[in-house]
Amino acid sequence: MTDHSGILRDLVKGDWVEPATGKTYDVGVKDIIINTSLDGAEAELVAKQHKGKSISIVSDPFTHDALGHRVYKALAADGQDVTEYVWQKPVCSEEGVKHLREQTRNCEARIAVGSGTVNDTVKYASFLDERDYSVFATSPMNAFTTGTASVSFDGFKKSISCRGARGVFFDLSTIANCPPPLISAAFADVICRTTAQVDWLMSHILFDTPYTDTPYTLLAYDEPDMVANASKMLSGDLDALGMLTRISAIMGLGTTFTETTHSGSMAEHMISHYIDMFAGDKHPRSSHGEQVGVASITMSLMQNQVLRDANPPAMRPTHIDEKEMLARFGPKLAENMMTETRKKALDQHKADQLNKRFDSEWDDIRNKLQAAMLPYETMNNAMQQAGCQRTATELNLDTEFYREAVTGARYIRDRFSMLDIVDDSIGLSSFIKSMPV
Repeated sequence: MTDHSGILRDLVKGDWVEPATGKTYDVGVKDIIINTSLDGAEAELVAKQHKGKSISIVSDPFTHDALGHRVYKALAADGQDVTEYVWQKPVCSEEGVKHLREQTRNCEARIAVGSGTVNDTVKYASFLDERDYSVFATSPMNAFTTGTASVSFDGFKKSISCRGARGVFFDLSTIANCPPPLISAAFADVICRTTAQVDWLMSHILFDTPYTDTPYTLLAYDEPDMVANASKMLSGDLDALGMLTRISAIMGLGTTFTETTHSGSMAEHMISHYIDMFAGDKHPRSSHGEQVGVASITMSLMQNQVLRDANPPAMRPTHIDEKEMLARFGPKLAENMMTETRKKALDQHKADQLNKRFDSEWDDIRNKLQAAMLPYETMNNAMQQAGCQRTATELNLDTEFYREAVTGARYIRDRFSMLDIVDDSIGLSSFIKSMPV
């Protein structure tokens, strides 16, 4: 494995130079530390970012036991003004954010410990309160370095742009002891780079929507080694975990370069959001990363199938069945989803234009997209070695509901993806009949 650990240091300092453009960037985060152990360094790391401020440490029962209480004791022993709040059942929703703000209202800075739910809630609460925060991670997720929070409003998930963490601290000895599904989920949540990039680049090629290669240039330093060492992720190998953590941190920084989440969140994330929004009692209590992994396999299969075909898809106008949408989702959500879909919907003129381009440029278009794409077989094999769920059955999710999620996910956001290509040509219902679930 090649050591690319200096990349994060250069990014934080603003010294990383993009090879193609010569640009440098301010990633916003002031410190990103990935060490074998941070035991004994907690107080110094926090003081560096929040010196002289009263601090509230927020964790859930699991992350409190894994790391949160250790951080609290270290800060208290150092004489810092610190309290801890162990949130028994955290939820990153409008109500959850309000609850957390109330519970920690007297602090001047917050420290999130662990899970994506705790981190996103602390991140958004701190943004609303105009307070700084930092995070000690207990798993190698990409959510810790992003400048966005995934928050539920009246059951509808939104990615909210807000100020990111000042410091992000990864203790690999703690991460190595986290439940194996969390490591597998983190692997799944970064290998989706391939499906997200194909969708985003395709939208750019077809409709000239904004796009940049910068986050993918950074991810390319580690992705080949990550895929090649997938089998080591669950063995406690700290070098492999360090690489996964680094690529997760870099993927989270993608919003810094794009000012959107497009670089790592396209159709595969829309499918995951659909599951969270509509599974109800059928929800298997799977994590975001686990769901993204299963959805990424679906999207990879779909993208590879379409792009390996020498014959282009024959596009038709987007059909939005308003009565069916109202019956399926209810008035409020249906209206939100129809509004999002209309932004990218094809009318007859746009469908004709696409078909004309496909007739003359299909080989060029698919060659550009295939260059950004991992072969389905490579992705599927790597995820299997890393212990990732790859089907709805493995996720313990009702298979008929998963098929519904694949057909309904395109309505979640206005992001044009391979879901739209397939649904506006052969129809997603036809595709999912042969899809492994």
